[in-house]
Amino acid sequence: MTTPVIVVHGGAGTVAEDLRGSAVTGTRAAAAAGQAVLLAGGSAEAAVIAAVRVLEDDPGFNAGRGACMNADGVFEADAAIMRSRDLRSGAVAGVREVRDTILLAALVMNETRHCLLVGDNAARFARERGVGHFGREEVWTAKAEAHFAAVRAGRRLDNRADTVGAVALDARGELSAAGSTGGVLYKLPGRVGDTPMVGSGLYAHPELGACATTGLGEAILTHVLAYAALQRVHGVAADAVTPLAAGLVREVSSRWDGAAVGLILLRPDGTAAIVHASDHMSWALARGDAPATAGLSV
Repeated sequence: MTTPVIVVHGGAGTVAEDLRGSAVTGTRAAAAAGQAVLLAGGSAEAAVIAAVRVLEDDPGFNAGRGACMNADGVFEADAAIMRSRDLRSGAVAGVREVRDTILLAALVMNETRHCLLVGDNAARFARERGVGHFGREEVWTAKAEAHFAAVRAGRRLDNRADTVGAVALDARGELSAAGSTGGVLYKLPGRVGDTPMVGSGLYAHPELGACATTGLGEAILTHVLAYAALQRVHGVAADAVTPLAAGLVREVSSRWDGAAVGLILLRPDGTAAIVHASDHMSWALARGDAPATAGLSV
């Protein structure tokens, strides 16, 4: 049996000083939720869903309740999940005003022959099956309203942090990756970033491992970052995994004028990496039955 591991992130970006403590608390709670699933014999797939759901319900993160608005003042969300055992994935993009977007992505993976559904048709598919909490009241926060008003008034704001995600390795040795996001503050309506894109926003493979990315979606998409990171650390010594992953993240960031870029990954042997090129990235890790550790990397 394999020692189960889960790693979560709360987004690469800039975290306001008054939110830094809650960012660490939130990621620790998410890792603990996923760990509980793993210790009960649950799958990596179920563990990453449980972890991401905690982050979607936490208004401090840019996903679910707490997501940012697009230029029309509308909440448009993306999410995805992938598992290693059969390389199945599911994703949704551009879904309006939904709190638990990761559940829609899992529905696509498990109940269709497709990988990605978008917009109103993705929402209709989920509603017909009784999945998802929809409505502006499910996702609106005073933080989102204030940030939208500030940008509309011409003030430049850092997008506090972009995307939440999780990767897990279960006792059977299977891996999964998941991510959920509200996207970029004041984005053009219909804009989709890396999060729901297999290979860029996430990847899970039985020999390579699992990876979930965060940061500027256009940069991550261009470099197919999740798959590239797993390829870069494949077969190297365990102590080389983090330096190699960090080097790749810095390369991508530098090619995009210092854009925020980050990722978490797990190899099949349980080696983990948590790296970013940004002001901050909150994260947490739980291995076996040990208490989750968490932090805010700078």
